[in-house]
Parts: sequence; structure tokens; C-alpha cells
Amino acid sequence: MSNLRNNYSQIKTTFSNNIKIIENYFFMTTLQIVNALFGILIYPYLIRVLGADSYGLYIFAFTFSLYFVSLISFGFNLPAMRMIVQNVYDIKQKNDIISGIFTAKILLAIISILLFIILTLFIPIIKQNLLIFVISFCQIIGEVLFPVWYFQAIQKMKIVTYIQLFFRIISLPFIFILIKSPADNWIYALITSSSIILGGIYSVLYLRWKENIYYKTVPLSQLKKYFKDSMPFFWNTFTSTIKQESVTILIGSFFGMKDVALFDLANKIILLPRMLTTSINGALFPKIIENVQQKVVKKVIKYETWVGLGVIVGVIFFGKWIILILGGRLMLDSYPLAIILSGTVLVWLVVGSYVNFIFIPNNKYYYVTRNQIVAFITFFLFCIPGILIFQNIMSIVAALTLSGFSEILYCKYLIKKHNLL
Repeated sequence: MSNLRNNYSQIKTTFSNNIKIIENYFFMTTLQIVNALFGILIYPYLIRVLGADSYGLYIFAFTFSLYFVSLISFGFNLPAMRMIVQNVYDIKQKNDIISGIFTAKILLAIISILLFIILTLFIPIIKQNLLIFVISFCQIIGEVLFPVWYFQAIQKMKIVTYIQLFFRIISLPFIFILIKSPADNWIYALITSSSIILGGIYSVLYLRWKENIYYKTVPLSQLKKYFKDSMPFFWNTFTSTIKQESVTILIGSFFGMKDVALFDLANKIILLPRMLTTSINGALFPKIIENVQQKVVKKVIKYETWVGLGVIVGVIFFGKWIILILGGRLMLDSYPLAIILSGTVLVWLVVGSYVNFIFIPNNKYYYVTRNQIVAFITFFLFCIPGILIFQNIMSIVAALTLSGFSEILYCKYLIKKHNLL
């Protein structure tokens, strides 16, 4: 009986000491679930009303805009989070940090606009579908305005969840009322981009009212430190985005928009378990970074490996039925793609642990960059035979997963070579 009381007391103490981590993880996970469920909820309606080709074009345009979102984010998130965590009670420092990041993103947004204009002149598919590409591109405004990293650093992810949930919900009626035919894909793009932009605007107002944070531009000379600290993460996130999103671009360019829709459905099947699991590292980051212990890091990697393997097994058993419910028999070719993609969940978990809990605490930022360069190169090396020889979208998806496993092997090599764990 006394042992039970002691165990209960230990559990209660552990829970109390980590309440912020638990709360942060809960709301980060809820946010990811909301985004995933929103897409899943409206998918059966959209795929049947728009059709695979029209819906695939929307996905293609949306994916294209993510390159610019990645450029504007520039890997600022983790270094900025670390600075906020270290100055969490210093309002002046917090104002300076958020204003510096804001100014840097405005500069990158201007560069992105110029690049987008140039690309519209030379890429036929953008010229022919300019409206939907422009509307999708406008989501960069949300990236400039919404500092999700700040809320994560101060462990108030519930605010981000509430904001995004609100704008997601109010967009639903517009989707079902306004979208009636394949020609309405631009309307769906407008609704999606508008909800992102409005969420960014509200976050600015919230920080002003509740956190006493002012957005202001700072001299360009003061931006050097932000770009310098973030450069390794920029190469990490940007090459990762190119690798990840190029699957959609390559499929759309070489095979067609219907195949883009097939890949998108497979990706949706993986999206929910990926979001449920990979937010673990983000929630643990502020706590572990304060006092990194190798024993704890090893346990995290071990447990996350088993979680990743469990997701793969789950997709094998249940993926086919989920696809039948969402897309019907015409989309059943998404099932093998989903099985192959499920391996990326394991990759995201394990590599995320290496980056957050080994490389960053040891200030080995450039290892993160090297790792992504390896993944980037191996992805395109694996893609070449897929496009030229097999001429099958499955080989491109397999290239994505195989490049992820090359990341794990390279991280293990670096850690062992430099005795980091």
C-alpha cells in the first residue's frame, strides 16, 4: 500500500514538474490534429466536386508557394526560440528579437515577390493558371506575420491553436457554399490563403494587446546576427522543403495532376500520425535544452523509434480502408504510396531527436546542414532511375523515403565519429 502511495506521489510530482511540457505538447498536437482533420474532413467533398485533375492543380500551386514560405522562414525558428527562452522575462529583448525576425522576413518576402514575378514569365503552367498561383503565393503574408516560434518558446501554444482553429472553422461554410465545380479551385485557394493571412493579422494584435510586443522594422545592419545564427537551419529547412515538396512538383511535371492528387491523398494518410508524433520533439525542446542529459536523450530516441515502427504497421493494416472512405476506389492507388511514405514518420522522429537534443545543444548547427545536403543529394539520385527507367510515381515516393533513411545513417555516423552521445 505504501509503495502504491509512493508511486502515485512520484507520478504526481513528475506531472507537476512537467506541466508546461505536457500542456505545450497537448496544444501543439491539437493544432496539428486540427489542421490534418480539417483537410481530411473536406477532402471527400473536394475530390468529388473539383475532380482529381482540378484538385491536383490546386495542390501543385499550393506546393509551389511553399518554396517561398520556406525561404521567408529562413530557419529563424530554433535560434529565435532559444533567444526567447533565455530572455523570457526581458520585455525589451523580446521586442528586439521579434522585430528583428519580422524585418528579416519582410526583406525575404520582397525578394520572394521578385522571384515569383520572374518565374511567371518563364514557366508555362504558371502563366496558364496565374490566378490560382498568385492566390496561393499570398500565404507568404501569414509566414511574415505569425511568429509561431514565439508562442512555442513561451510555452503558450494554446493561443496558436485557438487562433488557427477559429479561422479554420469560419472558413468551412464558404467551402461548401462556394465550391461547386472543377473551375472553383481558385476559390478554395482563396479561402485557404485568407485563413492563413487573417490568423497572422490576429497574432500581431494579440501580441500587442496581451504581451506588449510591438512589431517594428529595425536597421538592416542589425539583421546580420539573425541571418548568421539561422543560416545552418536555413539550408536545413530549405533543402528539406525542396526535397519534400519536389515530389509533388516532379509528379505534376512528369506524370499529371491526377497523380498529384493520388500522392496528396497518401500524404494525408501519413500526415496525422506524423503530426501526432513529431510534435513530441518540439514540446520537449524547451525543457531538455535547459539541462541536456545523455541518458534521457537515448531513451527519447529509443521510444521514438518504436513509435515510428508502430505507425508503419498501422498504415499497412488500416491505410487501405481509410483511402476507400476518403477517396473511393478511384483513389485506391494511393495505398502503396501511403505504405512507402509511412517510413518518413520514423525518419522525422529519429532525425528530429538527433537535431534537437544532440546537434543543437552541442552547437553543431552545421551538422544539420550537412545532413540535409546528404538527404537532398540522395533524393535526386534515387529519383533519376524512377523518372527515366521506371516512369512510375511510386519510385519517386520511394526516393523520398530512402533519402530519409540516408539522413539517419549519416547522423549516426557523425554522432559516433565525434562522440556526441
